[in-house]
Amino acid sequence: MRKLLAAVLLAVPAVAYANVVWPALYLETRLFSWWAISVGLVIEYLFVRWLFGLAPSRAAVADLSANAASAVVGVVLIPIAGIAWELFPASVYNWALGWGTFNPITWAGTFLLACVLNAVLEGFVYKKAFKVDFKIKSRKFWWLVLANAFSVGVAFASLWIVPLHL
Repeated sequence: MRKLLAAVLLAVPAVAYANVVWPALYLETRLFSWWAISVGLVIEYLFVRWLFGLAPSRAAVADLSANAASAVVGVVLIPIAGIAWELFPASVYNWALGWGTFNPITWAGTFLLACVLNAVLEGFVYKKAFKVDFKIKSRKFWWLVLANAFSVGVAFASLWIVPLHL
């Protein structure tokens, strides 16, 4: 029965819009630029050294590893988080205020989601691969969110300095 349902759904024609964008997609294009990555690695390295008390070389490996993992997983999760944001709560306040997708609240939500998601993913790597004491909702977690706010902030600010022309 499931196979039949899947076959029927695949056979139903659907309209695809390749021009659908939302703030998380815009931000993601800048998160993967070499200069944003470089600045982010340096800033987060300093936080990793301080937060976890790792030796310089171990902190560098931890920083690179955690950021690589968050990039691989984040390339999917950040846009999904942006879509989830658009469904709720953005659909409610956009409707109430007569706004579209690109508004100050959605931009702020996108920024915060990117910071928190990166901190969760990176914290998982630090905890599992580097055996540091790390828990979500701990003081260290919020410091890691702040570190990500600096690195995501560089990419975020660049959207206004040099806007995308899509």
